[in-house]
Amino acid sequence: MGSIAIGLVQMRMSDEPERNLGKAIALIKKAAGKGADIVCLPELFMTPYFPREPPTKVAFPKTYFETLPGLASNALSKAARECGVSIIGGSVFEKAGRELYNTSMVFDERGRMLGSYRKMHVPQDEYFFEKEYFSPGNRGFSVFKTRNAAIGALICYDQWFPEAARILALKGAQIIFYPTAIGTVRGVSQSEGNWHAAWENVMRGHAIANNVVVAAANRAGNEGKTTFWGGSFICDAFGKTLGRMGRNEGVLVRQISLDHGRQIREGWKFFQNRRPIDYSQLVKW
Repeated sequence: MGSIAIGLVQMRMSDEPERNLGKAIALIKKAAGKGADIVCLPELFMTPYFPREPPTKVAFPKTYFETLPGLASNALSKAARECGVSIIGGSVFEKAGRELYNTSMVFDERGRMLGSYRKMHVPQDEYFFEKEYFSPGNRGFSVFKTRNAAIGALICYDQWFPEAARILALKGAQIIFYPTAIGTVRGVSQSEGNWHAAWENVMRGHAIANNVVVAAANRAGNEGKTTFWGGSFICDAFGKTLGRMGRNEGVLVRQISLDHGRQIREGWKFFQNRRPIDYSQLVKW
């Protein structure tokens, strides 16, 4: 199939997981009603962004934990089946035995969970204290084949690492989705430059270098000192922005061409002219 529609959900979260889940399902249905074939939710869509404080300063309820299967996976599976869409389930706070992960689930249009991805790159920064909550993912990078496309999911901080996008592209991903929770923090200056611009530009670069469609679904709203800037966007396989949201909740649906990425790959030969034999230094430093 050369052309499909992808949808992004941008939303604010409350302290109540079931309320957030209900909102997410309603927005998935809204995106499906607009013609989306694949819909992506934001990072940690079931909860507030609790890693903005270290665990010693915040007591989060055990209802924030998700098991797979569990409440979120069952509800998303049902929504995928009823709407006839594939779903990238943003991410949830997964409890697997003694380990805790930031985990995205992928469902096909029949409601089957094709698999999950555990966030590999875990940040530790002011108001993003994720290393104190999550273990790094231990399942590698996976491509999931839906009825419409071969897709990969990476999560937020993963977006700053070109290796992750390249691996998914080499494994055959045609679209890379980034469920995200990022914004500005009151009192923390953007001394390096504009964070929002860099966030979008780095993902646009992954699209161009890997000849894949890139779509990022971000959170919205204020939580503590953090203002999530929204800005969820979709760009084609040569970095052209096909649609971008503002700061409010809602859905973004855009038609994308899968043939376009194949044409670029054949014409520019980024993959044919790679020199893997000379890249060994990547894993020596």
